Amino acid sequence: HVQLVESGGGTVQVGGSLRLTCAVSDYSFSEYCLGWFRQAPGKELEAVSGISADGRSTYYADSVKGRFTIARDNAKNTVTLQMDSLKSEDTAMYYCALGPSFGTCKAVAAINYWGQGTQVTVS
Repeated sequence: HVQLVESGGGTVQVGGSLRLTCAVSDYSFSEYCLGWFRQAPGKELEAVSGISADGRSTYYADSVKGRFTIARDNAKNTVTLQMDSLKSEDTAMYYCALGPSFGTCKAVAAINYWGQGTQVTVS
């Protein structure tokens, strides 16, 4: 049974930084893409960032390009999302996601497993 556990959310001022971490319990972690999605109140779930299984390809939503950085550590079974220059519109529940062996996990329909979410509030 695959489990994804996020940590690192919280409240930060505009312009501040947060680092989200997702720990994945799966022995074949390195074979799958990983992604971060977010959902703000009253809005749809959207892809924020994703990374391919081999770590060579990444995806960023236009709204976070240049501010967020995704990285994976296949030795530790973790994926992180470094969020800098945070804006109030980044406020949302952030979810870690594990998808297929191909692509960068940017499509909701392709996701096989989800974390429970961690709240990010920028004020």
